[in-house]
Amino acid sequence: MATQLRRGLSLPLLTLYGLGSIVGAGIYVLVGEVAGKAGMQAPLAFLLAAVIAAFTGFSYAELAARYPRSAGEAAYVREAFGRRWLADMAGWAVVLTGIVSSATLARGITGYAALLLPVPAGAESGTLVIVGFVMLLGLVACWGIVESAWSAAVMTLISVVGLLLVLGAAADSFATLPQRWPDLLPGFSLTRWTGIVLGGFLAFYAFIGFEDMVNVAEEVHQPERTMPAAILLALLIAALLYVAIATVAVLRVSPPDLAGSKAPLVAIVGRDSWLSPTVIAALSAIAITNSVLPQLVMGSRVIYGLAAQGSAPQLFARINAVTRTPLAATLVIVASVIFLAALIPLVTLAKITSFIVLLIFAAVNASALWLKLSGRRAVATVDYPIWVSLCGALLCIFLLSFELVFAL
Repeated sequence: MATQLRRGLSLPLLTLYGLGSIVGAGIYVLVGEVAGKAGMQAPLAFLLAAVIAAFTGFSYAELAARYPRSAGEAAYVREAFGRRWLADMAGWAVVLTGIVSSATLARGITGYAALLLPVPAGAESGTLVIVGFVMLLGLVACWGIVESAWSAAVMTLISVVGLLLVLGAAADSFATLPQRWPDLLPGFSLTRWTGIVLGGFLAFYAFIGFEDMVNVAEEVHQPERTMPAAILLALLIAALLYVAIATVAVLRVSPPDLAGSKAPLVAIVGRDSWLSPTVIAALSAIAITNSVLPQLVMGSRVIYGLAAQGSAPQLFARINAVTRTPLAATLVIVASVIFLAALIPLVTLAKITSFIVLLIFAAVNASALWLKLSGRRAVATVDYPIWVSLCGALLCIFLLSFELVFAL
């Protein structure tokens, strides 16, 4: 009998695993960039991104309960439309997302590493940090799913505590909220609303991660029940944290200064706070690390799933008998992340990731929608109203179209 993936993930562990993949990217790396696009309306940009992610999250939750498999997106598209080539495209797009997203975060950690380590200035030093960082996480990903999930769970708790500490250190900003509330609202300004949507496109990257959870479905206890609950819990917690941090950020620091900071959370708290910049930098590095690890695991599991379905070389379908992980698939992901992170700027990587993910999310929403329209509704599992998937698909297409118009 061939070696199988190990079912070791419970609801709390899977929720923390997903939350760890979500929390980190947007707040610890991109909150300044979002403020640069949306200005004082950065909290609304994060809220817009959260709403779009939530609709798609419901579609993922339902489909993950129906089809708890690795390479989830590919399986959903194949079940809905019966086209193997379309399913393969979705699967490889997910792999590419995991690689580019991990490269984004690996690139983002260099700003915080400079505050913690005696790293000389210059591109070469940054590349060495990226290589060492990704290789270390690659070893953890090769070790095992339970070990990876427990590592992610511990780092998630540390990351959330870090955000709560930042909120505590900057709590005095909330006292100014009644007077500054008008500054946070766009009113009827077309420029501000445009900034919110453009910022929302970038902030959407901050919510990427919940989809990683479906690709470890074969390693989850009772996935039909556990997957939907974990996905929605992770999204809700992340949205609350993101909007709160973004609000504090724009109340304490001007959006241009935030946009120009390589360590935005340090800029938010300031250097005269009781919370040391070194502590913030360390917590930020842990949060970014925690976002990369699930992406590496996700990418390897999708390649494994595609290979198991005959859509990738069989080498990637092999499970190591000792670690019970797909080692060849994991090593390919690690090498690809290092290559991209060393070559492409942070914001470019984030935009590429958001673009690909929105296409994938549109396909997943369309799959859920078509399954319902064709009469193949869920049996003995979650079944959300048809308008949820329709709204998810339309919102993804809207955000994509808006960004493309302004990019061109």
